Formats: sequence, structure tokens, C-alpha cells
Amino acid sequence: MSDTTTIDEQPIPASMILYLSGFQVSQAVYVVAKLGVVTILEQEGSQPVGKLAERTGAQPEALSRLIRTLAPLGLFTTGPGDLVTVTEMGAVLSEKHPLSMHEVACMWMETHYLPFSELLHTVRTGTPGAEKYFGEPFMSWMAAEPERAAQFSRAMAGVTVSFRNMFDNYQLPEGRTIADIGGADGSVLIELLKRDADTTRRGIVFDQPNVVPNAERTLAAVGLADRVDVVAGDFFTAVPAADIYLLSYILHDWDDASSRRILAAIAQAAKPGARLLVVEGIVPDGDEPHLTKAIDLTMLGMVSGKERSEQEYRDLLDSAGYTLDRIIPTPSPYAILEATLR
Repeated sequence: MSDTTTIDEQPIPASMILYLSGFQVSQAVYVVAKLGVVTILEQEGSQPVGKLAERTGAQPEALSRLIRTLAPLGLFTTGPGDLVTVTEMGAVLSEKHPLSMHEVACMWMETHYLPFSELLHTVRTGTPGAEKYFGEPFMSWMAAEPERAAQFSRAMAGVTVSFRNMFDNYQLPEGRTIADIGGADGSVLIELLKRDADTTRRGIVFDQPNVVPNAERTLAAVGLADRVDVVAGDFFTAVPAADIYLLSYILHDWDDASSRRILAAIAQAAKPGARLLVVEGIVPDGDEPHLTKAIDLTMLGMVSGKERSEQEYRDLLDSAGYTLDRIIPTPSPYAILEATLR
């Protein structure tokens, strides 16, 4: 094989251009989600480009060129008369889709996209590029405005819903009260309680003061407000007492020292023998594709955290006084790590 062709016989420079244009593609995906183009197609079926442009306030030619770019990537198909149809892949960008990634697309492009232009700074200094871009840590910047925090909660809820089958056939450990630490709008706790055979079990959603109102609304909407308390606070300093603690997509946001502070706050509130459930991706060895390897790049550029291997989680938990009992694979890219406070 010539060194100027790839395995699929495409010229290497052409393939490299596709990689380099990734930033443009992510913006194109964002635009068709934000404008509501995908929502219309997913809800109402195929539409001509001109009608889509009229209904979404877009320029017909520009929208047509956007769709032409995204169709070969598997988001749309096009037909005679400029007819556009959304594919199964593209449909998840609809606001109404049961596995909607609409909020994730909007949150990432509106909060992560521009700060990621500072990735070179991150690699040279070890400081998240987002911190340089915003002038403060990303989590602080996000928490400063209620709507930013609400958007982040909605996006995380979208991730939870997309992978909600991860809890199918999972049985919670024994314990009357489960506290969801950094629980945002409570979506993960809701999924666990809905599947729990013990209807007397109570829950706590614990998060920052400007976040917990989102949890109150979500819990009320699903009829769990009477079983779940909503508590505001700082998980670096003190958390409520409980029998089981849930950390869902939390530890990957923080470096080891910060993660140990969170785990220490739990240990201070809990009794020995309390159970800890950590929901995270586990980075596999080798070069095989895995979602955690893509998300780890996000962690690198935006926050101080990282995706971890099984051994890294084992070492982190052990250093904080917990014994990792087992790792439960799920149908999703995430796993459930069960640990016990010594």
C-alpha cells in the first residue's frame, strides 16, 4: 500500500482534512439541533429544505448546504425535490426524542466549544484551558448563573436518560436511605428508585443551592417528592447522613486530591460499613475505541478531572478509606462500582 493512501484507499491528506474539520462538524450538528430542524423532522416526517428553512428562520441555501454536509455522516438522507429525512442517528438531536441528546448538544457547544480553543495551553501548562478562557475554574463559572447550572443539569439528565438501561436488573444494596451526592436534578436517583423493589427506601438529592430547585421540580413531576429530600450544600465540606451514597459522573470531574475531599466528606457523615456506588466509565487498556477516551479529552480541556482505569479507581477509593467490592458492567458505556467504607 502506498504511504499516501489509508486502509480504505482514501488519500491520507483527504482523511486528515476530515479530522481537522471536526470543529466545523460539531457546530453544524449544534445548529440543526438548536434551530429545531431535527425536532420537526423527527416529529412530523420528511420535509423540503425550503419549508424547514421557513419554519426555523434559516436561509434555505445555507441550511441545504449544512444538511448536505451532515448527510454523508449519517444524520440525514436527501431525496428528490430537496426532501430531507432524519435518520435514526440524527433523530436523537430532537427535543422530543425519548433518548434525546438535544440538551447535551446545546450545552457542549455553548459552554465547551470556545474554551477548547485553549487546549494547547492545557497541554503546555497542565491547567484546564477553560480556566484560562473564563478566568476562573469552569465549575465556578457555570455555578455563577442559575441558567448555566440548569442547562448543565438538563444535559446530564439527557445522558442519564440515554443510558437509563444501565440500571436494568441492578439491585441496590441494603440500606434505608440513599443520598445522591452532586445529584443535579435527581435523574439518576429517580432511575434507581423507580426500579427498586423496596418502596420504603428514601432518597436525598444533594447539590449546590442554585441547582437543587431543578431537582425539586423533577421529583415533583415524577411523583417522588414525598420520598426524596432535597438538600443544598457543598460536597467538599459536609454531606447528609445516609446508608448508601451515590456518586454519578462526579469523580471524573475532579483530580485525585479533590476526589479524596469529596470521599472524606462522605466518610465523615457515614458510619463504617456504609455503601458507596460510583457510576463512571472505566478506561480499558489498549487502543480499542471507548467513550471514556473521548470524554477524557473533555476532562483534560475543561476541568481538573480525568477518566480512570479500574486500577486508578481501586487506588483512589483505597486511599480514601473505602474497599472496592465489585465492578458491575452495564449495557451502557458506564459501570457501577460498589465500595464499602472501612
